[in-house]
Amino acid sequence: MKHSIRQPFTVPRRQGGAVSVLMVIALVAISMMAALALDGGHMLLNKTRLQNAVDAAALSGAKTLSQVSGGLNMASTTRTAALDTLNKNAQASGNAELATAVGGNPGAFAVVELASSVYGPFSYPGPANAKYVRVSVSSYQLNGFFWNFVQSMGSAGLGAKSVAAIATAGPSPTAPCDLAPLMVCGDPTQYNPGAGNFWGYHFGDLEVLKTAAGNTSPIGPGNFQLLDFGSGGSAVREDLAGGGSVCRSVGDNVQTAPGNKAGPTSQGMNTRFGIYNGPVSASDYPPDLVTASSTPAMTYNDTLSQAQYKGKPVTSSNGDLSAGGEAIQDYNDWRTKVAACVAGGASGCQSNGVFERRMLKIVVGNCTGKQGGSTSIPVLGFGCYFVVQPVDGGGSDSLVFGQFVRECEGDGVPGPTPSSDAGPQIIQLYKTYLNGSGTPSTDS
Repeated sequence: MKHSIRQPFTVPRRQGGAVSVLMVIALVAISMMAALALDGGHMLLNKTRLQNAVDAAALSGAKTLSQVSGGLNMASTTRTAALDTLNKNAQASGNAELATAVGGNPGAFAVVELASSVYGPFSYPGPANAKYVRVSVSSYQLNGFFWNFVQSMGSAGLGAKSVAAIATAGPSPTAPCDLAPLMVCGDPTQYNPGAGNFWGYHFGDLEVLKTAAGNTSPIGPGNFQLLDFGSGGSAVREDLAGGGSVCRSVGDNVQTAPGNKAGPTSQGMNTRFGIYNGPVSASDYPPDLVTASSTPAMTYNDTLSQAQYKGKPVTSSNGDLSAGGEAIQDYNDWRTKVAACVAGGASGCQSNGVFERRMLKIVVGNCTGKQGGSTSIPVLGFGCYFVVQPVDGGGSDSLVFGQFVRECEGDGVPGPTPSSDAGPQIIQLYKTYLNGSGTPSTDS
């Protein structure tokens, strides 16, 4: 009988070493994921904070540029305003890391440039006709948490932990919601913005915005170029003082209002010059930054259809008004003085003054087939007019003289793209386009 030969039972050895290796690998992977989550969230938060600060700086710069355009030190005043806003945002609660990076020296942290087109090219000090402002931060270095650890594990391709931001701001046409209850008649066949012709009006043209008793009206007998925005004389007073909230769009119809309303016209309009009569106050309606005008006031000769100063006809040349070789304080003078007031240190500035209080947004209407009394007139567009002098309260002298200006500050909703149209404008942010092309920056 043969006995079977049994093989000895062998117990497998434990694989404890392999598990430890897997755990180490897993911990490294988890650490790298933690790095991405924590540092990535930190970068996103600071990118948002930086972009907000840069956006605000660009808007502030563009706003200031619109006020000092054509003045001395235009570029430096714009740059100072933009950087000051950036610095104030950095000092805001929650922005301690950004404040540290700015270090109280925003000029070394951000670049401010100007251009005449939203597409550029941008530079500093930029062109004399600059309207757009670009603020950029190329590299905002951030603190790392697991960032350096991940790089030490062979992921050096991540690069330095930093974010960038860029913003462009400038004017955009808007339909105004603070219209003055006045209208001038325009020619729909005379509209060529490229040639500076806007329904027959050109920069600096002196126009009668409201006729007086005894004057020939462009709308017809009984009309004094006033519009019916409701409530009669009280509405005229409030709207001309700047308290109106009437919105109209191109293509709408407006209703004219018969009657001279000399008292309400002067009471409302003259608040813009710091003159208060009737139920209006400086606390509600502050004056313009600059209220100076020539003395004596201009008059109007209806027989000759002519504005006169000291008995001589008034002429306009590129915004400069004069009569018989004598200069009259006009839009160009006001613009220069306002720019000096905004820059600081100038004399003749109203301490409680507000920018562009002497600029009116009014309807340009198609008066074809005009008639006297109350009539409905289509809106061709909106004109910006600089009020040259206060209004006399007498019925036969209650004229409003204004100079046509291509653009002024508006308060409506901005349009999607820049435009060459005249009229009220509002400062808005734009996509930042690189190298003068239509390709937007990914950091804007």
